[in-house]
Amino acid sequence: MKAESYPCPLPGGAAASEYALVFDAGRKHRVLIAPALFDEGHKLRRFTVEVMRRLDGSGIDSFLPDLPGCNESEQDLALIEPEDWRMALDAAARHFAATHVLAIRGGGLVLPEKLGGWHYAPVKGASLLRTMLRARILSAREAGREESVDALIEQGLQMGLELAGFSLSGEMLRQMNTLVPGKKVGIAALEHELVGGGPLWLRAEPDEDAEQADALAAVVAVGAGT
Repeated sequence: MKAESYPCPLPGGAAASEYALVFDAGRKHRVLIAPALFDEGHKLRRFTVEVMRRLDGSGIDSFLPDLPGCNESEQDLALIEPEDWRMALDAAARHFAATHVLAIRGGGLVLPEKLGGWHYAPVKGASLLRTMLRARILSAREAGREESVDALIEQGLQMGLELAGFSLSGEMLRQMNTLVPGKKVGIAALEHELVGGGPLWLRAEPDEDAEQADALAAVVAVGAGT
């Protein structure tokens, strides 16, 4: 595994260089990872990398790009919209010559246009927002403040909102609230029950599960034809 960069388009027609973790030996099958979003991205990152290690062992290259405003990106997340993430994944797919895509949770909401593959544990954008809103309300209550979902949404749509440490614009909130996993030709939805065990995104801290990583990587390897 190593870090490489890819040219990423930005709002307004500019471009930046973003990092990606890659297992690249120039092999036939090359899987782009559309990562989980927001707090789930942190919780599932170790798991995602473990899946990539297993794909590498099965003779499959894989690529996990940083999306603008996330991880090591120097872009301001408050200026980013979902379409910017979709464009970033399209650019990464071209740069790394990906043959398939594996979307993790919310990553399936911003799938690149032309790749077939898999969407693990699909989730609606509204569900991701509700989870982060509930976490913010609980945190505020512990600090002696009262907040409500309705008031936070109203504030967020007008002025943006910080959720789970992420500064989200009103437009990001508006668009995410309407995004749903689409039925796309060539994309197979993989429900979590297929890999078994408790969902890692529900745990309090980032974690991994070897058996779950084995199961998901095996589905991808078989589907890719290795």
